[in-house]
Amino acid sequence: MGKITLLDDKEYDIDKLLKRMEDDDFYYGELSNLALSSSAIKLLYESPKKYHYVKKYGGGSTQGLRDGWLLHCLLLEPEKFNEQIFVDVQSKNSKAYKLAVEEHGTVYTAKERSDAERLADAVLKNEQALRLMSDCEYEVPVIGEVMGMPFRGKADVLCNNAITDIKTTNDIKGFPYSSYKWGYDIQVFLYCELFNVPYSEFRFLVIDKGTLDIAIYDCDESFYMQGASKVQKAIDTYVTYFMQQEIDVNDYVIKGTLKGK
Repeated sequence: MGKITLLDDKEYDIDKLLKRMEDDDFYYGELSNLALSSSAIKLLYESPKKYHYVKKYGGGSTQGLRDGWLLHCLLLEPEKFNEQIFVDVQSKNSKAYKLAVEEHGTVYTAKERSDAERLADAVLKNEQALRLMSDCEYEVPVIGEVMGMPFRGKADVLCNNAITDIKTTNDIKGFPYSSYKWGYDIQVFLYCELFNVPYSEFRFLVIDKGTLDIAIYDCDESFYMQGASKVQKAIDTYVTYFMQQEIDVNDYVIKGTLKGK
């Protein structure tokens, strides 16, 4: 597939990178410093300082991220789900849980496991959801250039030149609003570009963690173009603060004028 120049200005063989990207430690570790991603762009769009400090200190793991990751594993990589350590405790503050963390690193509670199984069961019993996932490839890595910059990504479900991305939510009817809040338009633009998939063939499969309702949202051109605009702005920020270093990130400030009603 050829070569690609990454953020360290070194040239890499794309086929070899794609093989290594199957390893999460490489994908989320070393490669995160060599290529941008949709999550990096979301941070840069918000604030160069936020991007800088998340890169330096880490962003932490929220309960939503833990729940989403477990569901993805159970649906798309069940063998990885079965490798996880689950502790039957009532609280993460319990001694047993803390001891398990000390011994194994990342561990999950029995409740987190049952919650993931509950959500997965709802998905697997829904015929429309199953059709989106049947006879497809899962967790497909990709690396390439977008707007002159190297990007990495993984498609949850890739099938017949179409992408399905799995999301969880606490408010399924509010998902169209939260899709803007969480920058899902950025993901749509980048993944369509990297996988050469039209925006009309990108959809979100959304599961409500409370009601177990399922929604399927596709995207229109305005959503895709909005993502493109955000990506360009974020790349400009990256170039200014982290490549050319025209401005020290610590000098970044937000300016505005408060007006009376």
